[in-house]
Amino acid sequence: MSSDCIFCKIAAGEEHACRIFEDDISIAFLDMRPVFYGHTLLIPKRHFTTIMEFPDDMIYGFFSNLKLLSRAVEDAMGSQGIFNAINNRISQSVPHLHIHILPRSKGDGMRHFLWPRKQYENMDEAMKTAENISRTIERLKNAPTD
Repeated sequence: MSSDCIFCKIAAGEEHACRIFEDDISIAFLDMRPVFYGHTLLIPKRHFTTIMEFPDDMIYGFFSNLKLLSRAVEDAMGSQGIFNAINNRISQSVPHLHIHILPRSKGDGMRHFLWPRKQYENMDEAMKTAENISRTIERLKNAPTD
């Protein structure tokens, strides 16, 4: 637990939140400044700042909870779909890993709220980018672990 982290305090029961789910690895609660009603946050109980720090052995359980909560929010809010988002460092208002679960419906007004889109200059530029990422994946897979 990080003593100055609001999400750690919520996980420890030291701060109030409108909790909607809890198990041994995670807690879900309503975002108190929602994009849409039903906007839910899923957090791990243990403090991790980003998904890159998140232990591999917790991923299955955490993302199974995300799946359950996404279905529940969609059904409970009568929405047509769900938008899930994770910020890592940039635009992360609380530096504790969390996933946004937003109910979505056609015409709800949420457009390009996250990013402007652009195109690659040409297919060569796209292929260079893909190759760079692929090489980096291989390097990371073969790197010694901490």
